[in-house]
Amino acid sequence: MGADWGPVVVAIVLFILLSPGLLFQLPARTRVIEFGNMYTSGISILIHAVLFACIYIILIIAIGVHIHAD
Repeated sequence: MGADWGPVVVAIVLFILLSPGLLFQLPARTRVIEFGNMYTSGISILIHAVLFACIYIILIIAIGVHIHAD
């Protein structure tokens, strides 16, 4: 049986999608949320890291995403 690639794929996709400023930034400079502004800040990095961890834990532990390569 091959390795479980589920956690790796989920982490890569979430890291790309939750990069502050790529799709959205929470909190933004002038508003609560801005879309596609390509800026970041320290608090925004912290909030996106917490979102990343929460979504990752939900997908890997609670839902159980598994991708097996043979």
